[in-house]
Amino acid sequence: MIPPFEAPSDAQRLPVLQAGLDLLDQGLTVFDADLRMVAWNRAFLRLLDFPAHLAFVGAHFESFMRYNAARGEYGEDHEAQVARRVEAARRFAPHDIERVRPDGRVLRVVGQPLPGLGFVTLYSDVTAQRAHEREREDQHAQLARRVAERTQELQARNAELRAAVAGNQALARSLQRSEAHMRLILDSLPALIAYFDAGRRYRFISKGYQDWFGLDPQAPERVSARDYLGAATYEGIRPQVLRALAGEAVSFEYRLQASALGRQLLVRTTLIPERGPEGQVQGCFELTFDITEQRRAQEMLAQAQKMEALGHLSGGLAHDFNNLLTVIIGNLCALRDQRPGHPAVAEFVAPALEASHRGAELIKGLLSFSRRQPLALQAVALAPQVEGLARMLRRSLPESLRLDTVLENGPLWALSDPHQLQNSLLNLVLNARDAVAHHPRGGRIRIRCSRPAQPRSDRAPLRLPPGRYVRLDVADNGVGMDAETQARVFEPFFTTKRPGLGTGLGLPMVQDFVRQCGGLVEVVSAPGRGTTVSLWLPVAEPPSDAADLPEAATAPDAPDAPRSAATDTTAPPPAGTAPRGLALLVDDEAAVRQVVRRHLLELGHAVLEAQDGDEALAILGAMPGIGLLLTDVVMPGGLDGAELARRTLAAGQVPCVGLMSGYAPGALDTGGLPMLTKPFSREQLARFLDGLRTPPRPPSVPTPAL
Repeated sequence: MIPPFEAPSDAQRLPVLQAGLDLLDQGLTVFDADLRMVAWNRAFLRLLDFPAHLAFVGAHFESFMRYNAARGEYGEDHEAQVARRVEAARRFAPHDIERVRPDGRVLRVVGQPLPGLGFVTLYSDVTAQRAHEREREDQHAQLARRVAERTQELQARNAELRAAVAGNQALARSLQRSEAHMRLILDSLPALIAYFDAGRRYRFISKGYQDWFGLDPQAPERVSARDYLGAATYEGIRPQVLRALAGEAVSFEYRLQASALGRQLLVRTTLIPERGPEGQVQGCFELTFDITEQRRAQEMLAQAQKMEALGHLSGGLAHDFNNLLTVIIGNLCALRDQRPGHPAVAEFVAPALEASHRGAELIKGLLSFSRRQPLALQAVALAPQVEGLARMLRRSLPESLRLDTVLENGPLWALSDPHQLQNSLLNLVLNARDAVAHHPRGGRIRIRCSRPAQPRSDRAPLRLPPGRYVRLDVADNGVGMDAETQARVFEPFFTTKRPGLGTGLGLPMVQDFVRQCGGLVEVVSAPGRGTTVSLWLPVAEPPSDAADLPEAATAPDAPDAPRSAATDTTAPPPAGTAPRGLALLVDDEAAVRQVVRRHLLELGHAVLEAQDGDEALAILGAMPGIGLLLTDVVMPGGLDGAELARRTLAAGQVPCVGLMSGYAPGALDTGGLPMLTKPFSREQLARFLDGLRTPPRPPSVPTPAL
């Protein structure tokens, strides 16, 4: 009978998770489907000025609303305001709002539903950012006023010159030069500049109008705003023009189609009224800036902030999950090795091990997405990757669905991480499978691998750095996507699938992986015409032993993500393993120590155990002859594993010192000490310990051929 496994209690895991959440600068809350609090951090309490006693597991969302109402943040009608906010929360709708706190701070509140589970909310202090935006708008307004004042001065000067030079040819030429200089100055400014009178007739337009719309700056009287903007855009801004002609300076943003440039722009226009001697409005000066790139930069910054918050959160979760997986995988392997050939092992233990390995790969993928897991970039032969994955998937896809591969003649090598590449292709094929599920004539998916001569799209130029690229296409003849859906496919947590069938992280993870490789992802789709997702990856030079590689890789036995080195499953070492000396094992979780201790014993070590850094120091001081220190990094108390290792090396007490952690490499400051990431097998531990005894050689990482 298989003995039951007892997982660590929440009391062991939750303090570590809470400590990780409390390191975030952004506030965070997670409420379940009943609006009961599941998680929070100190930044949430600080930013919203809530007392600590309000936040506890199970606290209702309504209690925070009532606290705000009691301190006067919602006006006088307390009950109605509280009820309205609770009802809005129950709809679990995504929201991105800003609110001004009584102390003047501006908070951005971004909420995302967790389908079927509740919702998570991030709180950011954007006071400084909004102040910077107001300052930038003031600068634009000041520039507009200076341009208007300068233009008015020049026009007044020209009028004086015209009055003074009637019949005087020399002064007439001077006037012409003055006008030419004025136009040269205005045409050199990075903006559209114009003047229209009270009847909305243009009297002056700068050269920018010719660059954007093909209009003649020498004939402003023939320019019609309705014509060059289009009727819809013109009607949208017409109220702002009427406000300016009524005497109010206005600034507003809108999108317009720049016909001469062949693309749509996001612009900001400022209108400054010109008043006559009696105070009446005679016309308006117009100043228009292209803010497309500025807005894109703001959106990228917001996306980066969201990714940073997700990275901090996923790092803490990964630590706990990796500790759990260390215990689960270690004990399942031990059970399998102790009962070779037993039918229960194949029926129960093997599937559990396979699921555990997939869980480890999922955590690695999530950490890679949040840039907490470094990629193992190398030269990857694409044909074996594609053919191996296709053979694996054909056994699991419906018979009505056809999966084809098209490979260009000759080897194609790309700079990539082979495991993450297979995970990405698998994700895209499974998405395509869902898209063609109800195709009346049977679905078709095609994976194409090619080396295009010119990296460009039929619709718009790709923003690829100069260089050579290979292209992987996953195309289907499914339902396709409209423009609105395509605009959001890379947005984390966005999904078109029913609750419980998708997390909304698949395509964002693919995009982030490809970007880390130095490439990009392109999506071409239309409703009813299928979808093609293209991965552009940098070309890599093949390794020197490339000729020895097989034509195609052997596919795994199940339609799941490729296994990592954590799935090594060799038999235990034979009896009589040579002794390798005394080892001190340090970890604050007893279940983890039990698994790692078994691995060390099987590798020939005698083992002492300690549950924290202080206990380990005491053992090191009292027990001579310890040959190996293997310690967890993050532990309770004042002495973590990295500091324990540094002190041990400085004292020269132990010849071999290594770290292990559930956090990803790079997420912790280990001072350059070698670290083994949990979960790991006995074979991985053996290779890690051999590396501690052997001086490392500098790595050889292939670079893209540019």
